[in-house]
Amino acid sequence: MRFDEYRSHDATGLAKLVADKQVRASELLTLATERAAAVNPKINAIVRDVPAAPTDDLTGPFAGVPFLIKDLAQDYAGLPSSGGSRALKDVATTEHATVVQRWIDAGLVIFGKTNLPEFGAKAISEPALWGPARNPWNLAHTPGGSSGGSAAAVAAGIVPCAGANDGGGSTRIPAACCGLVGLKPGRGVTPMGPGQSEFMHGAAVQGVVSRTVRDTAAMLDVIAGGEPFGPYVPAPAPATYASVVGQHPGTLRIGVRVPSAITPTPHREAYAAVENAVRVLTDLGHHVEELPTAPFDDAELAREFLLTWFVYIAYEVDEAKRRSGAGDDAFERDTLIMAALGRATSSVAYVDAVQRRHEHTRRLSTYFQTYDLLLTPTLATPPPRIGEFELPAALARGADVLLKTRTAKLLRHTKIVDDMVDKNLGWVPYTQLANLTGRPAISLPMHWTDDGLPLGVQFVAPLAGEALLIRLAAQLEEASPWADRLAPL
Repeated sequence: MRFDEYRSHDATGLAKLVADKQVRASELLTLATERAAAVNPKINAIVRDVPAAPTDDLTGPFAGVPFLIKDLAQDYAGLPSSGGSRALKDVATTEHATVVQRWIDAGLVIFGKTNLPEFGAKAISEPALWGPARNPWNLAHTPGGSSGGSAAAVAAGIVPCAGANDGGGSTRIPAACCGLVGLKPGRGVTPMGPGQSEFMHGAAVQGVVSRTVRDTAAMLDVIAGGEPFGPYVPAPAPATYASVVGQHPGTLRIGVRVPSAITPTPHREAYAAVENAVRVLTDLGHHVEELPTAPFDDAELAREFLLTWFVYIAYEVDEAKRRSGAGDDAFERDTLIMAALGRATSSVAYVDAVQRRHEHTRRLSTYFQTYDLLLTPTLATPPPRIGEFELPAALARGADVLLKTRTAKLLRHTKIVDDMVDKNLGWVPYTQLANLTGRPAISLPMHWTDDGLPLGVQFVAPLAGEALLIRLAAQLEEASPWADRLAPL
């Protein structure tokens, strides 16, 4: 098999070739690793090798297909999960994550782990440990985050799909930046164990980034379902997710919202992405209506998301110190700032923010009594340039002084907080809703900018709406194909 043939197939197609004995698993791995050797020095997507020795007796729905996993919450026994942090670079894990074991049982050949920001805490992937991952559509731009390395690897043709996870948009944002499909399942649908029962009170979930809807659906079939030590027993889907690809979604009523309280005036390309999606949806017979206001308090949701996120980062820093014995110098400045802000949050304020998630959930549930789906851009701007969000020098020096003098709680009263809000959410204000409410959402690659960069659109569904999202996504993929659009790398 030639590389152009390899790249023309998705994971489902490659698995069929292996099953039909038209190609060997070892041949596919050679193609994937040769492609990685050729392009990874440019995109910096793969940061750690995983020993892989495929055999012809692999079984499972994806037997023999090369695969990559994220270097966060996708533990591979015997290897570190760095989480993008220098503190954990050499701290080995002792067991496979449940989701990794399910990928192995499905026959996938895991040969590497992918780049991400420290602790997955940003929507860009530029860690001090590994250096920035780059977007195959334009190397000067980010592939997004936090699953940026996985998205870059798929867009560059190394693998047809790769492991991702999503605590505030970390699957959908890189999918939107790299021209891929990114599904965030609902709360509890995919496992987060065995090391933890759930991340961020269930806001974070496992998934993949891929080029095709059928791969996304079939991968969800592989990983969905509870685990004995998990906090949930998710209701099984009425049919396999792969089987609903191609089924008509029915005539849907879809509300559209582009402006947000954080970004009142999104980039014109964000509007263009939604306008294109609305045009295709309308041609397919769906009813699409512009919403005069957001169906939830998006300004309040953003504040609550960041408050709980900063507390979570404070926990991650302390846990990494405990596991590694590292000091503050093993962590990035931005991480230490977020952790300091988290420690300055009272326990009552934290619980109050978590409890208020229910208000957003109720408002969104009321919205879904009238509409089937919510449509937004996935990004408020095209993918930013590498280094665009570095802290200005004056603010960086001020932060260093406060961190060194243990007065970092004063950061709450400086411009640094506003700057970090802008950096973290200003270009991605749409994705946190689905995480905090536990609803499924998907980003689809339905638009490329005038400069040739992808910019996806997002659909948010009600509880247990994964199958509906997949049916609609497959319909849109057929009406406006994207899988054959290849990054120029």
